Amino acid sequence: MTAGNSADKDEAGLSRLLEARPNSIEAHVGMADLHEQAGREDLAIYFYRRALDLAERQDNQQGALGELTPAKDVLRFLESRDYARREARLAARGLPQERWSPRLREALDIAGGRRKLYHQQPTAFTYPGLAAVQFFDPSGFDWVPAIEAAAEAIGKELVELLQTHADEFRGYVQHNTVAPEANRALLGSKDWSILPLCENGWLAPKIVERCPQTWKAVLQAPLPRVSGWGPTVVFSLLRAGARIAPHSGMYNTRLICHLPLVVPPGCRFRVGNEVREWEEGKLLIFDDTIEHEAWNDSAEDRLVLIFDIWRPELSEQERYELTALFSD
Repeated sequence: MTAGNSADKDEAGLSRLLEARPNSIEAHVGMADLHEQAGREDLAIYFYRRALDLAERQDNQQGALGELTPAKDVLRFLESRDYARREARLAARGLPQERWSPRLREALDIAGGRRKLYHQQPTAFTYPGLAAVQFFDPSGFDWVPAIEAAAEAIGKELVELLQTHADEFRGYVQHNTVAPEANRALLGSKDWSILPLCENGWLAPKIVERCPQTWKAVLQAPLPRVSGWGPTVVFSLLRAGARIAPHSGMYNTRLICHLPLVVPPGCRFRVGNEVREWEEGKLLIFDDTIEHEAWNDSAEDRLVLIFDIWRPELSEQERYELTALFSD
């Protein structure tokens, strides 16, 4: 079972080709075919994955991915068989699937091609040593219950605000320099719009005055109080039928919190491998420097309160240093 017609090339010749052209897709597929034929499936998986990764990077110029369907098929077969072997080994040693820890399950899913390995990709500033966690468990934050308990009051303030300030919602994507290519269509559009209570550390006093319960609630969270940088606290509206394309945030020193307030059925949110539906009144806390996207496939608008917090791993000294670094 091979992916292409390059398996007749000898390993030495393919090695020379890879040395001369380390980004050769053909050479990687040929090497994968040879290893697959010889039963060296771990090496075959490596070379098929490498070929597909190279093709994905080169696809805009060469249409390379479309030519690699056979390689994808073989890779899926090998990954599935490798996963089954690992699963059987663990079961034989007293560890069936239902006893796996979450991280072991995720590791095996990644190794078996069932999940993609996502990394933090901050667009402005990367702080080292912070784990790439897609969604954080809200139960690990002692301030979460107080904010969730205020969700009903916050929702009422938002409904009243919409009656008088709906026209003040503005398109979230305002500048080409910060809009990922996939979201260019949203530039200036109110399909994805916000009404700030505070933006980059600057208050919107008249909105805060209209929403005292909202402001009181978010002040219980560890907001980054940095002049010209944070916090940002906004009501966010995603119109019926709108989609926010995959993108990543600017700084991995903060996490983003969503408090869903109006969520019709058909609204979904993906961070990395995980797709969730917002649940009214239940906080989602996530790392926005991991690729994420959102859909509103309903016939109604979706509204959430969004605010940012310090990463919990940061020490007081680190927060002080970052405040000094980022303040205007």
